[in-house]
Amino acid sequence: MAFDINPWNYLQHMLQYQFMQHAFEAGTVVAIIAGIVGYFVVLRRSSFAAHALSHIGFSGAAGAVLFGISPVFGLLLFTSVGGLGIAALGRRAAQRDVQIGTVLAFMLGIGVLFISLYKGYATEAYSILFGEILGISFSDVLLTIVAGSIILALVAVVYRPLLFASLDEDVAEAKGMPTLLLGMIFMLLVAIATSIAVQVVGVLLIFSLMVTPAATAQQLAKRPRQVIIISVAIALISTWLGLFLAFYEPYPVSFFITSIVFIFYLFVRFIYRRIRPSFLVCSSGNNSD
Repeated sequence: MAFDINPWNYLQHMLQYQFMQHAFEAGTVVAIIAGIVGYFVVLRRSSFAAHALSHIGFSGAAGAVLFGISPVFGLLLFTSVGGLGIAALGRRAAQRDVQIGTVLAFMLGIGVLFISLYKGYATEAYSILFGEILGISFSDVLLTIVAGSIILALVAVVYRPLLFASLDEDVAEAKGMPTLLLGMIFMLLVAIATSIAVQVVGVLLIFSLMVTPAATAQQLAKRPRQVIIISVAIALISTWLGLFLAFYEPYPVSFFITSIVFIFYLFVRFIYRRIRPSFLVCSSGNNSD
């Protein structure tokens, strides 16, 4: 395509291809879900759980390839079972490191068995490591939308009790809230979100969408809903811009997405937080006059 100063023309050119349409559809759903669930992951200090579930999902993908089915189904099955197992073994969200490590080691051992039993070249399973959003099919898009709708419905139902339990688990338990059930629902949400996010950034880079946008948003706002909105916005901008750049540059989508998210984090962490206080001081001084 010839050089054009109008970015809209580049976007129109890009979206004439069906694989890019599918990538934007799936990427949008994943970014929204990752931004929402990621907030609770950061709030409950469960980043290691999200990381572990992504690796557990790889074992499921390897098993799915062995049995000749879509790796996405293996991802969903293993992350869901692994998440529920972690929640059942450890009641406290912030004190599950041992349980997470134990379940992760067991699931990875099963994954090694699946890979050793498979005699072919497990291209589909290995693509899960780094994501393959530009190769996503229409059926995968539908599965992503269905999974995303389930997550949104669950979050809408348990939002208030889950938020309360995430802010202070001890007080929530003292008030008689079903913290174990909420923990299992939360891990199930993370499991499903991880499974669909893996298609975009892969197992090894899952933190870029599941943790970093929410961690950045927490430095920009205090109210939960504001943090969630900002987290979703960062995830969406990073995903859309990453897809746009990857179409015109010969580098992986996951590289661009992770880099953009990281730049957001660095800007807020080291630049915005220094600019904002001085701006607020000037504003308060003007108001006092």
